[in-house]
Amino acid sequence: MYDFDELNAFAHVMATGSLTRSARDMGVAKSTLSRRISQLEVHLNQPLMRRQANRLIPTEAGLLFHTYCLELLELARTSQEALSELKEEISGQLTLKVHNSLMRSWASDVMNDFVRRYSHVELTLQTLHALPHSPDSHCVHLWLGDTTECGLHQEAVGELRFGLYASPGYRDSAGLPQHPDELYQHDWVDLLGTAQHELPLHHTDGTTQTFRPPRTRLHVDVALLQMEAIAKGQGIGVLSHWLVESRERYHPGELIPCLPAWSPPAVPITLLFAYGHQPRRVRALLDFLRARIPEEWKVAP
Repeated sequence: MYDFDELNAFAHVMATGSLTRSARDMGVAKSTLSRRISQLEVHLNQPLMRRQANRLIPTEAGLLFHTYCLELLELARTSQEALSELKEEISGQLTLKVHNSLMRSWASDVMNDFVRRYSHVELTLQTLHALPHSPDSHCVHLWLGDTTECGLHQEAVGELRFGLYASPGYRDSAGLPQHPDELYQHDWVDLLGTAQHELPLHHTDGTTQTFRPPRTRLHVDVALLQMEAIAKGQGIGVLSHWLVESRERYHPGELIPCLPAWSPPAVPITLLFAYGHQPRRVRALLDFLRARIPEEWKVAP
């Protein structure tokens, strides 16, 4: 069994090359530091360092053991941190960033429940407009859309399925298309610039039709605003079935399917968080989010 005081002494002197400097930095006597390294060499039955001019430099055995020494110290640190967390209540600061399309429709209720459950956690909830690119050990992200390598662990938790929708008022005034080719004749309500890209529409019979939405005078960057505009008769647009069903519980009959046999591709939902050991409060938040993923989001096995 290694003595961690001896390991710390060796690692520190390896970093500085000086007993005097390491003793000052560590707040111990130079003789104590020298004795600890000597004791480690006795335990290993190998000389680890030798003096050259005014510096201590590692022997071949010292270079080899240094790597394992750092791993042992890191393991001791993380294990102590994990054990300490078991004695502590879940507390501290957390940040959750959620894609704007899921914020009001889902995240607000979930986070209210989370802070009621963990009364000593201080939570910051922010709208996520772009895929994150900087790891933060106390931050969790929930992203709607495709992902790229961004330095964070990515956990797929579901997907949103979409359809074309209009309002009864729009149907009565302009009619509804019977085929994607007829969409060009209708007003379009655009979300986040989707009108700039071709939109594949998949039929239930397996065929695909590519549709390029027409130019629109109404652009919004929040899904709830887009849905409100469609419900007010501004035109046709792509909405998630889940979001429509949520609205229908409070405003029944304001949205109706358009071309129900055709649907755009589903969009993945991903949890993103830092790699490695997670603080207890972050693990609690991740578990809470996983438990609150709606069944409608989950992908059938």
